Amino acid sequence: MNTVAPILVDRIHDALDTTGAIVAGIGDPQLGLPSLCPGWDVRFELNHLVGGVRVFAAELTHTDPEGDHHADWLGTRHRTAYATAAHLDRAAWSRPGALDTTVRLGFGPVPGPMAALIHLTEILVHGIDLAVVTGQRHLIDERQADYLLTVMQSMDFDTFRRPGMFGPARPPSVDAPAHERLLAFLGRSTSAT
Repeated sequence: MNTVAPILVDRIHDALDTTGAIVAGIGDPQLGLPSLCPGWDVRFELNHLVGGVRVFAAELTHTDPEGDHHADWLGTRHRTAYATAAHLDRAAWSRPGALDTTVRLGFGPVPGPMAALIHLTEILVHGIDLAVVTGQRHLIDERQADYLLTVMQSMDFDTFRRPGMFGPARPPSVDAPAHERLLAFLGRSTSAT
């Protein structure tokens, strides 16, 4: 295991906290707002995030997630659903040897450190999406966004540029903050359409 990998677990914990603050600030009327992900609304994106976190935690602990990725995880209490998922996820990543686990994802088995990076991406980017759409940009962790952008730019990211994942990079605006540069790199617009 490389020395960067354990830091990823700390970054996942930080991203869970930051995204948790964003989720806590989402009012029920905002759940119907269009997401930055084409064809999704805030509720769908938040449910996708919670489902992904629950499935990931179950995979790490070899337990039943009690639903698939797109089951209705939110019910009528989106904040509670996210808090439960974050608690399970934090515990799963904190287990000894978590990074030595091979994680089965939709596209195949992935070594623990790469799985951690993918998971960090999911939590951080969906959190940023939700913050942008619900008017909570002030809660975005720009250092985390900059870190993730730097990592992505250093790897062969084109394998992830496909429908349902990430689109072609867009040019960011001049002097854009880190979160906007990250979204542009991932092919997202900073306004819902």
